[in-house]
Amino acid sequence: MRIDTVKDVFFDLDHTLWDFDKNSKITFENIFTRNHPAVAIDIFIENYIPINQACWKLYQYDKITHQQLRYDRLKLSFDAIGYEISDAEIDLISQEYIDLLTENNHLFDGTFEILEYLNKKYRLHVITNGFAHVQTKKINNANLKPYFATVTNSEMAGVKKPNPIIFEYALDLAKAKKESSIMIGDSIEADVLGALEAGIDAIYFNETKQAVPHDIKQVNHLLELKNYL
Repeated sequence: MRIDTVKDVFFDLDHTLWDFDKNSKITFENIFTRNHPAVAIDIFIENYIPINQACWKLYQYDKITHQQLRYDRLKLSFDAIGYEISDAEIDLISQEYIDLLTENNHLFDGTFEILEYLNKKYRLHVITNGFAHVQTKKINNANLKPYFATVTNSEMAGVKKPNPIIFEYALDLAKAKKESSIMIGDSIEADVLGALEAGIDAIYFNETKQAVPHDIKQVNHLLELKNYL
C-alpha cells in the first residue's frame, strides 16, 4: 500500500503508547512496600514480565480466562522467586494491582509529539486486547482521549488480536477502509501479522530492537513514524 493513501491510523495501547512495564513496576512497588516488604521488587519484575507476556498470549488465543490470567501471572511469578503466599493474598494483590495501575501513566517518549503531528493529517484510533474498563481509565488518565476518534477493545469485538474479526470491527466502528488504514503496535504476531492478515498495512514499534524480517516496516522510536506518515 502507498503510505500517501492513508487516512486512518490505528494504534495498539500497551507497550506502544502506554509504558506498561514502567507503570506496572511502580504499581507493584507501591503494593509490596506496604504489604509484602520481603519481596525483592527487581527480581519479581524480572520474572513477572515474561510470565505476564506468556499468560497474555494464552489469553489472546482463549486458552485461559480473564480471571485465570490475573491469578496465574502472579502465582507463577511468586513461585519463580520462591515466595510463599496464599491464594487469598494473590486475589487481593490482583485486585489492588488493577485498581492502582491506572494511577501511573507514563507514556513512551514522543507519544504526545507524534499524536499531535499525526492528528493534523489523519484520524487516529486504538485497537487493544486489554480489559475494557482498565484501558478506558488508562486513556482518560493519561490524557490520550482527545486524540482518538474511536477505541476498539477485545470485549467489544468478542475476539482478540490477531483475529481478523477485531480489525474488521475496528474498521466498521471508525467507518474506515482497510486499503487506507495502517496499524501500529509492539507485537509482531498480534498487531503486525494480525493486521496484515486482515488486509491492513502495519508498522512494528520495535522499541526493544528485536530482529525482524526485512520486509516488515518498523520504528524503534515513536517519532520515527514521521519517516512513514
